[in-house]
Amino acid sequence: MRKQRKTWVGLTIVLLIALFTAGVMVGKGLRDALSAESETYGDLKTFAEVLSLVQKNYVEETNSKDLVYGAIRGMLNTLDPHSAFMSPEMYKEMQVDTKGEFGGLGIQIGMKDNRLTVIAPIEGTPADRAGILAGDVIIKVNEESTKEMSLMDAVEKMRGPKGSKVTLTIQREGMDEPQVFELTRDIIKIESVKSKMLDDHIGYVRLSQFQEMTAKDLASALKKLKEAKMQSIILDLRNNPGGLLSSAVETSEQFIPPGKVIVSIRGRDPKKQTDEYRSSDRNPYDTYPMIVLVNEGSASASEIVSGALQDWGRAIVLGTQTFGKGSVQTILQLSDGSGLRLTTAKYYTPKGRSIQNVGITPDIIVKPLPVKGPSPTPPALREKDLERHLKNETLKPRPEKKEETKKPPELPLTGPEQEADDIQLQKAIDLLKSWKIFKDIKPLQAAG
Repeated sequence: MRKQRKTWVGLTIVLLIALFTAGVMVGKGLRDALSAESETYGDLKTFAEVLSLVQKNYVEETNSKDLVYGAIRGMLNTLDPHSAFMSPEMYKEMQVDTKGEFGGLGIQIGMKDNRLTVIAPIEGTPADRAGILAGDVIIKVNEESTKEMSLMDAVEKMRGPKGSKVTLTIQREGMDEPQVFELTRDIIKIESVKSKMLDDHIGYVRLSQFQEMTAKDLASALKKLKEAKMQSIILDLRNNPGGLLSSAVETSEQFIPPGKVIVSIRGRDPKKQTDEYRSSDRNPYDTYPMIVLVNEGSASASEIVSGALQDWGRAIVLGTQTFGKGSVQTILQLSDGSGLRLTTAKYYTPKGRSIQNVGITPDIIVKPLPVKGPSPTPPALREKDLERHLKNETLKPRPEKKEETKKPPELPLTGPEQEADDIQLQKAIDLLKSWKIFKDIKPLQAAG
């Protein structure tokens, strides 16, 4: 059984316990706590003074809610890139997103060098069809510069009703001039699970996001593949930006034996007990030969799944280094209907690895073929490139002397696969075919 999340102990309770246990040190601890509280109130007093001065003296009429919302956005902009404020309208849209349907362009964005940058377009969406690429820099949205635009504001401007137009001005490495893309918004209905049977009874399943129904839809897809005599599995998590933690756990446990840790969660207080999520008995595919495909667009929940399968030796991870987002965001609703997306913890793989800023390193590295065309493929954007990203406390300091480190094997691009559109998938198929051959080989009996 998974451990339930425990309620945080309030400061008041901690202080009351300290009164009976800390003796002469109580006075100092209490004074420190009150001093910190007094400092906070002093800062709030300064904020109130500025708000009052702006309202009374600014050259034009101001709206107090706009000023407060702006101040909150500014405060959260001092934190990591995944903490953000949501207006009531954006909060409602966020709730819709987890169900997999919204009106917009189908584009994932982040901040790199203070510039609005594409992490990845979502497959089959207006952005994908128009040729937007990972690494593209968005310098304008509808002729409005993105220089001072926050991520959430940019998302809000790109969202809209189906059929409406939006213009993105893109700067791409290798281009002499920025390129203008006129896109028509559509209903982005993300079908999170797609599946089919490949040669040699290889079941192929692609997960594009981790939504409320993803694990259930995955179970249905695998059941159909099993009925069609599936003998091995390819789980494709490429360009999957993540989603719900619960969905990642429910997905992982279908492939991992019961009672195994899938992911652990730790907040900032080292004294707090680590929350662990373990696999239940819903694991009908925990013995199938399996390969997981990942790339730089595989993030967060995708890294939880691939890391758990890798740590337990349940799958070979193949592709390129993943994005490296190892933090957990908690959604908090505020009294006026707005919301707060706040980074509250980091997650760790079963072996205690933090993938923050690092990502999951594939067991076998297979790089995709370069995109054909006049413009080169933009460099991949990863968590470590985002502004104000969190550090990875599990990384060991680099040695002073340069030491050779072992790299995962990289398969050469040889044979007919060199012309294939999807070299990574082709290599996964080849590996599973070889897996089957070696499994069926029986040792020769000694002559009598």
